[in-house]
Amino acid sequence: MFNITKKSIQWGDETLTLETGKVARQADGSVIATLGETSVMANVTFAKEAKPGQDFFPLTVHYQEKYYAAGKIPGGFFKREARPSEKETLVSRLIDRPCRPLFVPGFKNEVLVMATVLSCDLVNDPDIVAMIAASAALTISGVPFMGPIGAARVGFVDGAYVLNPAMDDMTKLRDNPEQRLDLVIAGTKDAVMMVESEAYELSEEEMLGAVKFGHEQMQPVIDLIISLAEDAAKEPFDFSPPDYSELYAKVKAAGETEMRAAFAIKDKQERTNAIAATVELIKSKMTEEDLADINFGSAIKKLESGILRGDIISGGARIDGRDTRTVRPIVSEVGILPRTHGSALFTRGETQGLVVTTLGTGDDEQIIDALNGNFRSNFLLHYNFPPYSVGEVGRVGSPGRREIGHGKLAWRALQAVLPAATDFPYTIRVVSEITESNGSSSMATVCGSSLSMMDAGVPLKAPVAGVAMGLILEDDGKWAVLTDILGDEDHLGDMDFKVAGTENGITSLQMDIKVAGITPAIMEQALAQAKDGRMHILGEMAKALSAGRTEFSAHAPRIETMQIPTDKIREVIGSGGKVIREIVEVSGAKVDINDDGIIKIASANGDAIKKAYDMIYSIVAEPEEGKVYRGKVVKLVDFGAFVNFFGKRDGLVHVSQIAGKRLNHPNEALKEGQEVWVKLLGFDDRGKVRLGMKMVDQETGAEIAAEKKEEQAEG
Repeated sequence: MFNITKKSIQWGDETLTLETGKVARQADGSVIATLGETSVMANVTFAKEAKPGQDFFPLTVHYQEKYYAAGKIPGGFFKREARPSEKETLVSRLIDRPCRPLFVPGFKNEVLVMATVLSCDLVNDPDIVAMIAASAALTISGVPFMGPIGAARVGFVDGAYVLNPAMDDMTKLRDNPEQRLDLVIAGTKDAVMMVESEAYELSEEEMLGAVKFGHEQMQPVIDLIISLAEDAAKEPFDFSPPDYSELYAKVKAAGETEMRAAFAIKDKQERTNAIAATVELIKSKMTEEDLADINFGSAIKKLESGILRGDIISGGARIDGRDTRTVRPIVSEVGILPRTHGSALFTRGETQGLVVTTLGTGDDEQIIDALNGNFRSNFLLHYNFPPYSVGEVGRVGSPGRREIGHGKLAWRALQAVLPAATDFPYTIRVVSEITESNGSSSMATVCGSSLSMMDAGVPLKAPVAGVAMGLILEDDGKWAVLTDILGDEDHLGDMDFKVAGTENGITSLQMDIKVAGITPAIMEQALAQAKDGRMHILGEMAKALSAGRTEFSAHAPRIETMQIPTDKIREVIGSGGKVIREIVEVSGAKVDINDDGIIKIASANGDAIKKAYDMIYSIVAEPEEGKVYRGKVVKLVDFGAFVNFFGKRDGLVHVSQIAGKRLNHPNEALKEGQEVWVKLLGFDDRGKVRLGMKMVDQETGAEIAAEKKEEQAEG
């Protein structure tokens, strides 16, 4: 009934297995990849003809994590996997980015890739397994895919690279000082196609070494997929790249001069309008048959690409007149919004980000429900890209994959410089509103976020800046690396290479390659130029602010932490939370307590924090023998007075310890409700508190000297 093909290799410390032929047999390609006890099923289907008039390649990738894979039931009311989580969205992009450039140019049939996590052992992250499964499914499906790709995760510990470190090692990397890198890499046998990373101030040489290590380690995986395809691949789909050379010649003749003039305009809006006008001019010179050709859009793009790329390779200036290494003019401003906790406006050429920081308490932390358990995050970064930022009219809705991806890239870039939660017990939320865009708004977000947090008083270890690099690589082998690319250079170029970091090293590297010929020499050149660009940008940012402010905004909460014994937590919370609610109501401060006995007290009012602190201290602290306390008489009895002197703690002042003279009854010197000074003399055999008054000056609370005590006794 089944025609099963199964291949396995030892990969690192685990066995990697690819299997096809048993499940989802109606899909064009279906592979279950298993690493350890983590299994992901990838299914590929594709349309056998393109939709009429479609001039783009409609590839859709969905990565899905099923909670049953880790033996969990989803949270929430519905108890069912709902909209994609941030992790699912990011992994979908990880699969899409290296695969998309490897489809045969001109192929415009719809392709769907679905990767489903079936089992997760909580050791091997399913994202790498999903990338491998998707690559294998595409390779055996018959779709015109010039793969396969391999994938790997790279860690860096004690100067040595680690293949596929465990999930626990990569979770909350900021809290694990031994691990300095979480890098995901994908590539073909000959070239790296995609890199995504979170790093902790690694040098350019260390990052390049990680990329090389990852590419080497994925080679057995590529060989395994090829071996599977040799036994199980379907017949290749009958497709030949379209030949539209005649159409391109017509397009070029109709508007090359005008298009070249349009690309010479430095202002983006004027250039965009001129290019659009040139396209309309070209259309007016075409026949109806030419316009109906599905490759007309490709011919226009080829003309634009040829002009932009040719000028740069020949040594001419870029679109806006810069050479290959110059960063656009930068203006940095901070503190521009009066009521926010921190704000910055970062402008680089025609790209601009308004970035706002808000400080919160532990209650504001994000609770993340993941396959490997629930955990909290005290650093949130949200990126918004409205249509007006590029002068367009468009639909406004919930964040798309691009916005989530760009926000996560900036989040990774800033992780390395955040203060430890024990040193800075705030939840930090950063929101980047992209108000203008013409190239690398994600790197503008990194720069603006760094400034905004420093403006809010966040003690970053160092400022972080980012820069986007581009590449023009021609068929004859000539190439040029571009610093701080424009939108058109990204769209028509061969590489999007983003590097963020401090003066001391790289904190994030993201790379997407659109061609399969990038060499280590090109990457080395890109990293070197990126470092120069990053240092220049850091210098420009320092003109606005070079370190975190020492004072918070008047509108930001202050947080004070205190540690109490864990056996006192119950007393602070009280039955049904009665005590902690009373502390919050009386003091006006926000109080958060965790299972380790760490209490965070937050308020914009310093007096409220002190009041809450004193109330908690009076509950958990133990009175010290020999110390003087202020108290109140709560009850008089024949043999003495009971005084409330330490929070809710009472003690007895024996009648002989009230005054320096003999009293028949305590009411001769005291009355209930009277405030007095008492000294803690000790504890009796039953642990009862013994207090004294006669040795303390009731006016000042100071202890009376021994000579004075003798005089009082004689009197």
